[in-house]
Amino acid sequence: MYLWVKAFHIIFMVCWFAGIFYLPRLFVHHAMSEDAPTQERLAIMEGKLYHFVTPFMALTLVLGVWMLWLAPGLLSQGWMHGKLALVALLVVYHLRCGQLVRALAQGPTPHSHRYYRIFNELPVLALFPIVLLVVLKPF
Repeated sequence: MYLWVKAFHIIFMVCWFAGIFYLPRLFVHHAMSEDAPTQERLAIMEGKLYHFVTPFMALTLVLGVWMLWLAPGLLSQGWMHGKLALVALLVVYHLRCGQLVRALAQGPTPHSHRYYRIFNELPVLALFPIVLLVVLKPF
């Protein structure tokens, strides 16, 4: 059972990351656009993508907790503490994306396209160490 849960955990994590990689790219285009109809269209796309990807986050988290329930010894390993801390930061990032989706739907962008370009790179700063921690288990 554990391997099935792990496989679906990975599948939903990949789907979640696809969304949180693409969503801030839409924010960049939104901030760069000066055309109101384009901004409205992007706001709709942002909202739809956020609502589409949020269940993938939830499923990733639920399956991760399920794996920990099936193998509680993982919680005593240092690499898992690091992974869980980074996942917590990703959840905060995801929720911040939701705030930005709502802000952009309300009117003018609260940030420049440069802000969103930098914001767009943050999930990579979590993905690399998460994968390295899970594969290498350094602690």
